[in-house]
Amino acid sequence: MAAVLPRTTTPTSAPEASEAPEAAEAPEPHDSPNPSAIKGTAAPVLGIALAALATVVWSGSFVTSRALHDSVPPVQHAFWRWVIALAVITPFGARQAWRQRQLIRRHLGFVVLASLLGVTVYNTLVNQAGLTTPAATMGMIMAASPVLMAVFERASGVRLGVRRIAGVLTACAGVLLLLGRDGARFAAGDLWMIAAACCFGSYSALLRRKPAELGGTAFLFTTFLIGAVLLLPAQGVSLAAQGGFTPAPATVLPLLYVGIVSSALAFFAWNRAIALVGPSRAGVVYYLQPVCVALLSWALLDEATGWAQFLCMALILGGVVLGARR
Repeated sequence: MAAVLPRTTTPTSAPEASEAPEAAEAPEPHDSPNPSAIKGTAAPVLGIALAALATVVWSGSFVTSRALHDSVPPVQHAFWRWVIALAVITPFGARQAWRQRQLIRRHLGFVVLASLLGVTVYNTLVNQAGLTTPAATMGMIMAASPVLMAVFERASGVRLGVRRIAGVLTACAGVLLLLGRDGARFAAGDLWMIAAACCFGSYSALLRRKPAELGGTAFLFTTFLIGAVLLLPAQGVSLAAQGGFTPAPATVLPLLYVGIVSSALAFFAWNRAIALVGPSRAGVVYYLQPVCVALLSWALLDEATGWAQFLCMALILGGVVLGARR
C-alpha cells in the first residue's frame, strides 16, 4: 500500500497509504511488542531500518500500479491484491478477530467505513491513476497527503501554528506546480491520484477514532476481509465489461508482491518500527517515499525524471517536513 501515516490514540497504530510527523502517522494499527523489550541503541537503529523497509516496499506499490496499467484492469488489480493479502493475514488475524467479534460488531460502522476508504476505494483510485500518470508523479502527489491531514485537523478544531500553515502552503505549491507541469493541461491520472490522497486522508483521520481495545491484527484482518467483499460488485462489472487478465509471470508476480509484501509484510514492519521509535520518528522516514518511487520507476520502468520533478519534490517534501515539525 500504499500509504500516509495517520495519528492514532492507540499505542500501536499503522491500505496503501496508509500509518510521522503530527499530520501523518501509521497507516493502519497493528499489534506491537513492548518497545522496552529491545534496549540501548539497537532499538532506534532497528526501528528506523524497519520504517525504511516499509517505505521502500510501499513505494514499489506505485511502480506496480504503473507496470500493470495495460495488462490488469484497476479494479481487478485491487481485488486480487486484497484477496492475496487476506490469505496471508488469515492465519494470524482470524482467531483474534473471532475472539473480538462482539467488539467488532459493536464498532461495525467504524470498521466498514475504514475498510471502504483504506482498502476498497483508495487502492482502486491509485491503480486508476496508474493508467496515465507516471509512478514518480504518483509518489510525489501522495507525499503531500500530510497537507490533507492538517486540513482535517483544523476542521476538527485543532489550531495550526504559523509553521504548519507555511508548510501546508509550500507543499500545496509543489503539488500545483507538479500538476501544471504541461501548462494548462492536467493528466487524468493526476486528478485520480489527488482523489486517492483525499480518500486516504479521510481514512487516516478516521483511524484516530479506532477503539484502543480492538487488536491491531484483528482490525487488519477485518478491514482486508470487508474491503475485498465491498470490491466484489465492481469486480463483477469489470469482468463483464473488460474481461479478465491473462495469468502470467508478468501479472501474477506483481500481484503477489502487492498482496504479500506491500499489504502484509510492510504493515508488520511499520508496526514494529512504531513500537520501537514512535510514530513521529518513523514517519520522517516515510517522506523518502517520493525519492524511492522516482528511483524505482527510473530503474524498473525507464521513466525519465527531470528538473521540474525534482523541484516539485523539494517543495512538497520541504513543506511537509516544515508543517509536521512541532
